[in-house]
Amino acid sequence: MRATIQFISKELNDYYPESEIQSLIRLIIEHVCHLSYTEFVLKKIETLDSSTKKKVEKIVERLKHLEPIQYILGETEFFGMRFEVTPAVLIPRQETEELVQWIIKMNKLKDPYILDIGTGSGCIALVLKNKIKAASVSALDISKEALDIARHNALVHNLDVNFFRADILNFKKYNWHQYDLIVSNPPYVRELEKKQMSDNVIQYEPAKALFVPDDDPLIFYRGIGEFSKKYLRKNGMLFFEINEKFGSELTIWYRESGFKDIELVKDLHGKDRFLKCTKQ
Repeated sequence: MRATIQFISKELNDYYPESEIQSLIRLIIEHVCHLSYTEFVLKKIETLDSSTKKKVEKIVERLKHLEPIQYILGETEFFGMRFEVTPAVLIPRQETEELVQWIIKMNKLKDPYILDIGTGSGCIALVLKNKIKAASVSALDISKEALDIARHNALVHNLDVNFFRADILNFKKYNWHQYDLIVSNPPYVRELEKKQMSDNVIQYEPAKALFVPDDDPLIFYRGIGEFSKKYLRKNGMLFFEINEKFGSELTIWYRESGFKDIELVKDLHGKDRFLKCTKQ
């Protein structure tokens, strides 16, 4: 055990900070040994068999190329649930957990009709269905590959969510229901902001789910706003994760578009990250 931990630490020392290496060690051990790190330590496993060692070595080699551990392991945890993830979908973030927690807190309906726009791995839609049992939840994405992952995650958790393919910017082409709650974590990173992002994000996560044009960074928020004017019920709520730089601009746009009770909320890092509004 000690030799394996030392091997991982030494190999990754030039690539990751110490705190992150410790987290990676735990994830690797849990994955290859099928034990929690605590169980691993308590069992006092001194050596790994050759097959398990090779698995560790392959994971470490991929980490040295800055590939996200979630893609290497093929899964991640979100809101206490396990989700399959591949490079076809964004890796769910802690900030998005905050958004889901806010939605659950604000919802007062026993059986709301919910729509998740740009569902990716399906994490938002599936957690909401898991926590609001009587909800009717639908979720869309433009990516077929993402929807395949989302549907797989729904099967794993035995949750009934209607996943379908659609382009929300061309919503007039489709038939829609009326919804009590709409949520979206759309692409919102401007191309000019790429230089501020980690290489592992730029190199491995799907660009279509991340980036918007520099000259039209609010394209999805306006599109979803127009959609919500038609298909969000009276007093229905709309929730977004947003680019921290556009909180004020979005607040103004939604107020001028006839929405009320607009709230801009900061994430745990103190950045404007979430927006809620209600249809008049």
